[in-house]
Amino acid sequence: MPPLDRALFLDRDGVINVEKNYVHRIEDFEFVAGIFELCACACARGYRLVVVTNQAGIGRGIYTESDFQRLTQWMMVAFKQRGIDIARVYHCPFHPTAGIGEYRRESFDRKPNPGMLLRASDELGLDLSRSVFIGDKASDMAAGLAAGVGRLIQLAATGTAPTPAHVLRVDSVMAAAELLCTAPAALLPLNPHE
Repeated sequence: MPPLDRALFLDRDGVINVEKNYVHRIEDFEFVAGIFELCACACARGYRLVVVTNQAGIGRGIYTESDFQRLTQWMMVAFKQRGIDIARVYHCPFHPTAGIGEYRRESFDRKPNPGMLLRASDELGLDLSRSVFIGDKASDMAAGLAAGVGRLIQLAATGTAPTPAHVLRVDSVMAAAELLCTAPAALLPLNPHE
């Protein structure tokens, strides 16, 4: 049986695009500096790109599933035009307290739960222990830890919250790119569940 692929999991808001609270229109979507360089070098090093994003704005009624899908297709084309293939985008529209109607519920997909990562592993044939997750929130890191993702990197340009030993904090996507593209994998901290 061939070995499973490894992935670079990316949160969307705050990692791929600048965090602006419920971004859902193309004209408001601003790519984070260094994201294309990060993704290009990750692909060159054999990582498949997978986006995992909470989208509670859908559940709150701020925008629709169609709005999200339209923006996602535009985003994927922007990557494709630079020779970068995003394997899949997973999103969770639910919120346990602020969701409206059918969207008001707990979900195993909503980070800090690991559902989206585990589904990606099953559907795309990924080895989570050899994968990397880059996010900007503690919930991203908690989801990665719970799923057994091997290496966790948190963008932490602001804030002074203590960093768990299994999480590597960097101050920018550019710093994450430099780390992922130049550092031997052995230098990245490992998920203690490995």
